[in-house]
Parts: sequence; C-alpha cells; structure tokens
Amino acid sequence: MVKFLDLHKQYLSIKDEIDNAIAAVISESAFISGKYARKFEENFAAYQQVQYCVGVGNGTDALEISIEALDLPKGSEIIVPANSFIASAEAVFRTGHKIVFCDVNSDDYTINIDDVKNRITQNTSAIMAVHLYGHPCDMDPLLKLASLNNLKIIEDCAQAHGAEYKGRRVGAIGNIGCFSFYPGKNLGAYGDGGAIVTNDEALERKCRMIANHGRIAKYNHEFVGRNSRLDGLQAAILDVKLKHLDQWTSHRIMIADEYLKQLKNISEIILPVRQEWAKQVYHLFVIRHSQREKLQKKLKQSGIQTGIHYPIALPKLPAFKYLGQAEEIGFSWNSDHELLSLPIDSSIDSKDIWRIYDKIRS
Repeated sequence: MVKFLDLHKQYLSIKDEIDNAIAAVISESAFISGKYARKFEENFAAYQQVQYCVGVGNGTDALEISIEALDLPKGSEIIVPANSFIASAEAVFRTGHKIVFCDVNSDDYTINIDDVKNRITQNTSAIMAVHLYGHPCDMDPLLKLASLNNLKIIEDCAQAHGAEYKGRRVGAIGNIGCFSFYPGKNLGAYGDGGAIVTNDEALERKCRMIANHGRIAKYNHEFVGRNSRLDGLQAAILDVKLKHLDQWTSHRIMIADEYLKQLKNISEIILPVRQEWAKQVYHLFVIRHSQREKLQKKLKQSGIQTGIHYPIALPKLPAFKYLGQAEEIGFSWNSDHELLSLPIDSSIDSKDIWRIYDKIRS
C-alpha cells in the first residue's frame, strides 16, 4: 500500500530524539507553558523569520485569538477564500464578524485578487490570506489593496510552514500569521497545537494575554480571556521535528517535481502551478480530474491512498447557507468535485511515484 500519510514511519526515523524529549518534559513536570514552550516559541519565530511567536492550543484558536487581538469593528466583514478548511471561516463567525467568501485562482489555488477587490465594502475590515496547500498567496497586491482600504491582513499559514513569498517566510508579511500543528501538517505535533506570529509587539502581548485568561502575571487578569496554551509535551516534540523540517520539505518538493514531470503528458489531469516567486512547501499535491470519484476508486483498488481537499466549497456547506453565497458562480464553486490530493509526505519515494503514475495512466 502507498499510504497518504505515514506518521508512524516518520516517528521511527526520529524515535530516540522524540522519546528523549518526552522523557525530559515528564521528568521536569513542565507540562503547561514553561521552558519547553518558550524554547519552541523562540526557535519557531527564528525559523519563520519573525520577532514574536505565541504558542496556543490549536490552529483554530490561533485564528480566533488573532482576529480578537486586531480589535476590528464589531460585526465587520472579513473576506475569506471559498476553498479552504472550515476553520478559516469558522474563526470569523465565532469572533462576531461577517464572513464574505471570495474565489481562488485556478492555477495555484490561493486567493483571487480581482475577486477580493469586488468584495470590499465600507464594512470590510480584514482579508484572510490562506496559503493553501503550502503555496503562498501573492502578497504584494494584497498589501497594496489593504493599504488603500485600511484593512488588516490575517495570514492563515496552517498548511505553509516554511513557505516563502519572494524570499520572505509567510506569517509576518501581513499583520499577523496563524499556524496549526495538527499531526498531519508539515510540522505536526502528537496532538493539537498552534501558534501566532507577528512583528508587532503590542499584538504579541495582546494575543498572549487573550490565550492565558487575560493576564501576563499570575492572577492579575486585566480582561476576560480564554485558555489556549501550547503544552510542554507538544512543544518539545515540535522542537525536535523543527530540526528536520527543511529536510522533509525538500523531499516534498522533490516528490512534487516528479509528479509534475510524470503527469504532465496526461491530458485529462490538471496539475497545480508553482509561481516563480513562490517557495511552495507542498503540504498537499492537488490535481483535478473530471471523473475524480472514479479515479480515486481505481487508485484505492490498487492500494494507493488519496485525499480530497476539499469536497465541498465552504459557501455550499449547510453551516454557511445563511450567507446566501451557495449558488454563486466561480472557480471554487465549480471545481470542488474535481479536486484530488495525491500522497506526498516524507514516506513517499520515486518508486511510489512511478507506481502512482502508472495506475493513473492506465
């Protein structure tokens, strides 16, 4: 079988480092916050080339806390790509703002600038720039648009650890960036985890206080916050894995290059595009095919696991029916039945690619 994701195999490759890290946290009882969390925050900030990092409970919390910290006008509109995981939109709703869905590009699947322009109103306060599948958004036009309209930019980097836009790591190109460390991410914990990054000291302090019951000092609660902290065990695990992330990313890029080379001559397959200014870290390698279900079934019968990201465009979900955008016409609305994610994690090798290519071709 070619697995879509093999986390156990990845664990075995770094087993001693992981086991030692877990044992150290347990022996010191450094479970909540503490030195392991602080160390990872420092190391991840350095890796992402930002000044500040706040570890939180998960990627969705990171989005919600970031939106709250930006202190946007109550009930204002935040523009969100129609093709993303639900958390991108969910965080907008749960912080009391209005979701406005926009389209994504048909080549790299990131936010469509022209459609964003058409969605901006006097009630718009922010844009959610989702670096989907590991490909960064085209940030310069977004920054210009935000400046002209006095908007904030929230970077959803849940699938883009280490991705780069014109040589800059994503996360602090906009006002604030949010990461998920869900186990299946390029940098994944062994449970839930997330982080907020920024170069704004005031934003960092506000996020840290929101995530820790509205306080910095113990029992000195300056406002009502919440409980969302990255625990010591997950931080220690992530710190080990962070040392291997560049190697794993290089492997993903190599596998993606093989896919692009081998599948380019199959006319029925539509391949993703990597923009020349982007370092695409390939959290997912997504193709399109008009008979997606049939192709997926045939691959499964051959022992090849695949995924779908995402089977239903966000505006078409029952949860967002109230917005009235389900019947709109756009690429995201019309392509969700074609998307298919091929295996691309660190357990995949060139031999597997040839097998996958051969099955797709046949």
